[in-house]
Amino acid sequence: MICRLCPRSCGAVRTETQGTGYCRMPAVPVLARAALHHWEEPPISGTRGSGTIFFSGCSLGCVFCQNEKISHQDFGKAVTVERLRDICRELIAQGAHNLNFVNPTHYVHVIAGLLEDWSPAVPVVWNSGGYDRADTLSGLEGKVDVYLPDLKYLDGQIARRYSAAPDYPETATAAIREMVRQTGPCRFDGEGMLVRGTVIRHLILPGQVNQAKSVMDWVAAEFEPGTVLFSLMSQYTPWGDLSAVPEIDRRLRPGEMRTAQEYMENLGLKGFTQERTSAREEYTPPFDLTGV
Repeated sequence: MICRLCPRSCGAVRTETQGTGYCRMPAVPVLARAALHHWEEPPISGTRGSGTIFFSGCSLGCVFCQNEKISHQDFGKAVTVERLRDICRELIAQGAHNLNFVNPTHYVHVIAGLLEDWSPAVPVVWNSGGYDRADTLSGLEGKVDVYLPDLKYLDGQIARRYSAAPDYPETATAAIREMVRQTGPCRFDGEGMLVRGTVIRHLILPGQVNQAKSVMDWVAAEFEPGTVLFSLMSQYTPWGDLSAVPEIDRRLRPGEMRTAQEYMENLGLKGFTQERTSAREEYTPPFDLTGV
């Protein structure tokens, strides 16, 4: 395939065994882990866990990525679409509240094909960095029940510095508008689990509380109250070689988290905030081909 699925639109050749594009992945899915996960937002993890499937490779280049082993180093195992469907069924049999495709942007063709003639018995979650093409997402309409995108930045220069994606702000906001158009307002089942809707995440970075405020301002202005949920994340942990960006080579200060949380409360955004204890390396799942 000649790939233009993600916003890089690099036109790379992706074969069954090789990928020459920004994501470096072949056309077939490469997975690093498939297991029940208990650290998503409460109406996604629930009591039994979210059936998370982690895809390898990435179309972003975040210098602080805690999933570096799979996003930068490309650890994972290639599987067939038939095996991917079996993995999904195995997670559902284990009691997963939903199927949670993590970092799926460069595998939209696989997921769309997987769901073309198969409707899982649980909601399908698209869990991405927000760097998705809106026109590509349109092909998922009716197939994805819950969108769980990041909204990392609204400043192109910051997006360039930390994710090598100066077009991230306009790309991610357009993608999120498309996601919300597809899902409509958040809906829950009788157990309080999210069965349809969009949850917008923002990870607070050191020294970037004003960026967090800008993101929250955009969400509050863009969507009617109750349309989306907002998740303010404080789990940032310095990771990898940050010598080129020394200003984020530290943990968040309590005052930074408190200021952002108070701003969210004052805006009246409905959603979730993380406790400071989430900023620990052990909250990153082991990428060891579990379930693959």
